[in-house]
Amino acid sequence: MSSNPQDPRAVVAALLDDPRLLSACAERDMGAVFRLLNKRGVSTRRLAAAADISQGRLYDYMNGRTRVEKLALFEQIADAFHIPGRLLGLCRRAWEPPVAAVPQQRSDYAGPDGNDLTAMDAFRNADRQAGGGRLYGAVVRHLTDRVAPRLVDTSTGAQVFAAAAALTEMAGWMAHDSGHDDRADRHFARALPLARVAGDLPLAAHVAASSSHLALQTGDAAGAAGWARSGLGLAAQGPRIPALTARLHTMRARALAAEHQHASAMRALDDAHRDLETAGAGAMHPWLSPFDAAALASESALTLRDLGQYDKALTAAERAVALREDGRARSLALSRITLAAIYVHRSDLDAAVTVGHELLMTSPTLGSVRVVQELDSLRRLLEPHRGYLPVREYLTRFDDARRARMLLLADIIPPSSGGTPV
Repeated sequence: MSSNPQDPRAVVAALLDDPRLLSACAERDMGAVFRLLNKRGVSTRRLAAAADISQGRLYDYMNGRTRVEKLALFEQIADAFHIPGRLLGLCRRAWEPPVAAVPQQRSDYAGPDGNDLTAMDAFRNADRQAGGGRLYGAVVRHLTDRVAPRLVDTSTGAQVFAAAAALTEMAGWMAHDSGHDDRADRHFARALPLARVAGDLPLAAHVAASSSHLALQTGDAAGAAGWARSGLGLAAQGPRIPALTARLHTMRARALAAEHQHASAMRALDDAHRDLETAGAGAMHPWLSPFDAAALASESALTLRDLGQYDKALTAAERAVALREDGRARSLALSRITLAAIYVHRSDLDAAVTVGHELLMTSPTLGSVRVVQELDSLRRLLEPHRGYLPVREYLTRFDDARRARMLLLADIIPPSSGGTPV
């Protein structure tokens, strides 16, 4: 490579630790990348020639009139300027050196800002009890006001990008919990390159698991399986974190079950149980949300339900409820909904109604559109059985409770989420 200061590859090599380049790549803003290189002495003619685009198109990118959108063009630019693939959310490029060894213990990670971790823990604990609907705005404001300005501060290190990735992923979950799946998808899409810029492969794998969950929730089982596989590939390159790989195997199992691939789904579920059993022996990670026995039991129940194995699904669902009874209001509500639905599938209507009455005691102020939607799904499952008196009486109570709940959640329930009474 030439040492000429106007050689774009030489300029990029000198900027690989510069937060301005890292931030532009994390946002996949190629116009900002081109502007930065141009300010460092690379002519627009040379930029256009290296990227194999016209100068007119280059000016459109640099002036913000249009953005690079196609994967092939991102790859073309990365290869032309030797921008590492991870900075743009791409796979490792053929010209990049082999992946270096990754630290194996939490103490080896660059220390995250204590204030960021404190904020993360506070948001996470509040979310478990109050739901994401009332917290989403606060998380986005924290990202905008406290984290984003530090991404362009030349004195900050890679850990601020990890903090931005983790909090952006959390915002995605809160958007999902608020019924805004399109917004959640955008947050997850931003979080992944931020985690890559930070060089944090476990965090990137964690974001992939969240994208897998969202794809499954929106009916894209093939996409969910793809995200789970990508996450497992990322996790394999980093330190061994069994809880993380257990979560990814679980998401893969759920996606395979939704596609009716019974044997493959059961193998993936077995892999998840195997990994979680060894969770104490792996590295810890400051940014990953926990994936514990209760979460595995809850996801296992859904996987087994989709496979039609209702006896095993019942055992898993009962275990999930038992493990969640001491806290986490939203998780407990969702686990009880799954349990009641499995009872309906088993034609045990009395048991389903009993759990249904327990669900009516869920705090009506729990700010979770997901819970409202899942409760409505349970109602639809019970509706064909309203000829049975206990079911009919329960549905009457359910409708009264739902009307009260909708009044209390009127400030966060979007019209598209089925906000009108049944």
